[in-house]
Amino acid sequence: MGNVSANGQAVGAAPEVDFMRLEDLPQVLNIERQAFTTPWSRYAFTSELTENDRAHYLVARLGQLVIGYIGVWSIADEGHITNVAVHPQYRRQGVGRLLMTAMTELVRLKNGRRLTLEVRVSNHVAQHLYESLGFVGVGIRPGYYQDDHEDALIMWKEI
Repeated sequence: MGNVSANGQAVGAAPEVDFMRLEDLPQVLNIERQAFTTPWSRYAFTSELTENDRAHYLVARLGQLVIGYIGVWSIADEGHITNVAVHPQYRRQGVGRLLMTAMTELVRLKNGRRLTLEVRVSNHVAQHLYESLGFVGVGIRPGYYQDDHEDALIMWKEI
């Protein structure tokens, strides 16, 4: 397996993308709490993984360490990205791009023709990433975010 650090991280390895498993949830929830002011609950993720046949979730791993995740709902020929987050220690290292690219390919393989997502209007870093991946802003959802009623930018991408 190569060199592994004390926390289960593969030393010198590139992240690998895999399907999210229930045993990933403690690490996913840790990232979720650090990334969002209104984080999803364990129940929400468990329900998505076990009960929602339209939901697909991926994680980025370094060895046994989950460093990011992404979710999508597949509806007809569209994929709606539900959430994407990267552990603060691994941001700005291409993990978000890796996850977005992998999810785009998964949606394409499921005969998806386009992707959509919402992003805070103030989150210029994420918007820049999405634009670099071919997403285009098409509208605003006023007061979309429950914690502070910030608007969301709606973005679409043709696959």
